[in-house]
Amino acid sequence: MTAGVPAAPPAVRTGGLTKRFRSGQVGVDAIDLHVPRGAVYGFLGPNGSGKTTTIRMLLGLVSPTAGSVELLGAPMPQAGPAVLPRVGALVEGPAFHPYLSGEANLRRLDAADATASPASRAGRVGAALERVGLTAAAGKKYRQYSLGMKQRLGLAAALLRPRDLLLLDEPTNGLDPQGTREVRALVRELADGGATVLVSSHLLSEIEQVCSHVGIMSRGKLLAQGPRAEIAGSGTTEVRVATRPDQRDHVVRVLAGLGLADVRVDGEVVAAPLGSVAVEKVAQAVVGDGVDLLGLEVRRPTLEDVFVRLTGEGFDVAR
Repeated sequence: MTAGVPAAPPAVRTGGLTKRFRSGQVGVDAIDLHVPRGAVYGFLGPNGSGKTTTIRMLLGLVSPTAGSVELLGAPMPQAGPAVLPRVGALVEGPAFHPYLSGEANLRRLDAADATASPASRAGRVGAALERVGLTAAAGKKYRQYSLGMKQRLGLAAALLRPRDLLLLDEPTNGLDPQGTREVRALVRELADGGATVLVSSHLLSEIEQVCSHVGIMSRGKLLAQGPRAEIAGSGTTEVRVATRPDQRDHVVRVLAGLGLADVRVDGEVVAAPLGSVAVEKVAQAVVGDGVDLLGLEVRRPTLEDVFVRLTGEGFDVAR
């Protein structure tokens, strides 16, 4: 940041954002999102954790019960008419006219944008279809599209105009592995072009491969957020020592003697949080004490480990 020049506000900021339904259920519970400009922010959590409701509140599609929303530094919904043309969105279950073709649907959407020039409409629609791999199916009726094709058309709608911010809710839903890879590449391309991208997903592999920042949701609460490496690094690094079964108790004593806490036999290995002890020192102590060292592994925390530790839940790590 240049001295004397204030930092740009985050692309997305919420304060105490809450949604309570008529039933009394709290879908989103006082979350404080902070999505830096230029980030690919992985909004991570299982289905039903409040991600889609949050995105709908960001866009003004659902009214919050409490809290505030800023998009691109402007308060919402007051600044919606000025801000929303700079925001592209793919929200769960995009709706299109079933008896119109994919191209015709995009033309109608583009025509509804008062800031879009009619003279260049055909070029915008064609370019958007090409970016998501739907050029060959442009003339096909939407009702004949597969789930994956419908998802691609939703992405194309979000990309009709250059956007400063994209909110993508489960963008790979219904896509085959090749389509999933293409969406990941597209997200990287958008970020490289200067856009901020918030990607909501229940698939851990998507977040790990494309995101610079992560927010972890569970049961309506935002449990952690920040740079991806920082979130993953917040877990515990373990050392795991493999030896003969009759020497495992010996290894437990050696590791405890090094000051490692919570030493335990975990299946066929002896494991303990590494803490500040150098792994080389562990190897030297074990071998120097006469133990037959069959293997030594340093297991660093992953996003999945952090998620399970924070929520107590398992997670979908692959499609």
